[in-house]
Amino acid sequence: MKHLLVLGGLLALAGCATPMPKTTADGFLTEVPEAVIALAAPYQNLSAVQLNPADGCYWYSHEGPVENTMLPLRAEDGRVICAQAPEKLETAM
Repeated sequence: MKHLLVLGGLLALAGCATPMPKTTADGFLTEVPEAVIALAAPYQNLSAVQLNPADGCYWYSHEGPVENTMLPLRAEDGRVICAQAPEKLETAM
């Protein structure tokens, strides 16, 4: 009986996990979310986008005349486009 409760609890918790986006070998997203595409300014390369785990924001590969540079993906009004940050847990300490 205990084993069934533990198994049921694990299955319930597995449903809470957020799936990681699929990426290429270079770390670029295989599919950019539709909401990000709708927000992004038109001059950016949406075929080479990464989700930076350090800041939770989307970055794209800008192909310049000399080198390629990762730049933050921006909306038309200039704001950086980020994924929704998870809520911080409040502790008693």
